[in-house]
Amino acid sequence: MTIRKNQASLTPEEKRAFVAALLELKRTGRYDRFVTTHNGFIMSDTDSGDRVGHRSPSFLPWHRRFLLEFEAALQEVDPAVALPYWDWTADRTARSSLWAADFLGGTGRARDGQVLDGPFAYAAGKWEIAVRVDGRSYLRRALGTGVAQLPTRAEVDSVLAMPVYDAAPWNSSSGGFRNNLEGWRGANLHNRVHVWVGGQMATGVSPNDPVFWMHHAFIDKLWADWQALHPQSPYLPAAGTPNVVDLHDTMRPWNDVTPADMLDHRKFYTFDTEPAPAPAGAAASQR
Repeated sequence: MTIRKNQASLTPEEKRAFVAALLELKRTGRYDRFVTTHNGFIMSDTDSGDRVGHRSPSFLPWHRRFLLEFEAALQEVDPAVALPYWDWTADRTARSSLWAADFLGGTGRARDGQVLDGPFAYAAGKWEIAVRVDGRSYLRRALGTGVAQLPTRAEVDSVLAMPVYDAAPWNSSSGGFRNNLEGWRGANLHNRVHVWVGGQMATGVSPNDPVFWMHHAFIDKLWADWQALHPQSPYLPAAGTPNVVDLHDTMRPWNDVTPADMLDHRKFYTFDTEPAPAPAGAAASQR
């Protein structure tokens, strides 16, 4: 089974293999299809209308399926590759190892944000931005410019302590764990990281930056951690809710998967540090 590791513990060979698989998906055009899908949903997900991938309870199961599809594409290139996660509570600065030239490359230059080092730099010739929000075809970053600090472990723990998954009105003004993790209120976790990285990560075409996958793999891990802490707290809403994806509703664009199908990550992969298993009777409460 696939094991998703903290990027800080990857070996040099694991880093090379991950980068090579990303570059191959980009070369064939498959990578850009994921960018297009994400941008389409983030642009159409609104607080007052139909919402699936963002601003809604299905934010977490939707992205879990999205990452699974991407990971499967990587494994078609190299079966040994798994998505690593970026624990931004620990690796908090532009000097952290993931921003090194042998992995993702660093921040962009001051005048235009262009990333100049690493395998995804425009000058390397293998990472042209095709799905754009403007005319620029190079990867951009501005680490720590849009917001100064990444979320802390204490802020994460405060959100993990919230006992209810989500609540009406099931959008960016909701209380509950999902909305606080997504970052529309409270400590601003997920959203703040996108802004901290800057460049394309602060737009709807955020998957143009490979760090998107590592960030969302950590968000996914935090969901698993929350489930282990609150085994009796189910996905909400359960049924009959307009404009959002209930527990057993199908999720676009796949239309063959429901949030209920995505609740247990261990059907698909494990993490290098797994949360404690839920008590035996708890799984039923999640279904």
